[in-house]
Amino acid sequence: MTTKDKQGQLLTIAKFAGIWYLVLAISGMAGFLIFHPKIFVAGDPEKTLTNLTNLESLARIRLLLEFTIIVSQALAAVWFYRLFKDINEWASWAIGIWGMMNSVAIMISAISMGSAIEIANAPAQTHEGKVLLTQLLGNIITHAWGVGSLFFGLWLIPMGYVVISSGRMPVWLGRTLIIGGIGYILSTFIKYGGVDNSYLDLLVVPATIGEFWMIGYLLIYGIRPLNAQ
Repeated sequence: MTTKDKQGQLLTIAKFAGIWYLVLAISGMAGFLIFHPKIFVAGDPEKTLTNLTNLESLARIRLLLEFTIIVSQALAAVWFYRLFKDINEWASWAIGIWGMMNSVAIMISAISMGSAIEIANAPAQTHEGKVLLTQLLGNIITHAWGVGSLFFGLWLIPMGYVVISSGRMPVWLGRTLIIGGIGYILSTFIKYGGVDNSYLDLLVVPATIGEFWMIGYLLIYGIRPLNAQ
């Protein structure tokens, strides 16, 4: 395969990585930020149970969006591995493994979500039992996302390292990804350490910037040729 053919193949892989990353971003924002609060009310299992019963169709849309997050995260991890494996093998493995681990964490959330919908609409279960199980499953969903953010932070760090070390993408994209990944990890440790402060959300802002920058770069430019470093 000629150098031109290899670059063309890499550009195709980069586009697919960008597409799956975009699907992940859209489904994540729609599912977790828009639909989730409409169904799962933090600290109010009674209201959540009512929503799961009266808004079952909406709850199932939320669940389907969770499935989309799982699938797109897993596929993005695979395509990023393919994109970077000939540039830096250990970093590409780290991106793939940690991306898959995040997908598994969200899968736990989806399992809990599906169980909550089924329990809420089960005729044999008592109301008190439904409330207790809804509270338990709601907590599992919250903490699956919370702990999963460790792996989401981890997969951004080797991704940023490959960008910086290879010179195949803008160096500040790589730096932003690394800062964002560290921010995710620090935010998770601090929150689970008992600190609850709205300013902690600022720690993940670089990650959001880096992610959308990466998506845009992959979809518009792909990846630079080796001789363009």
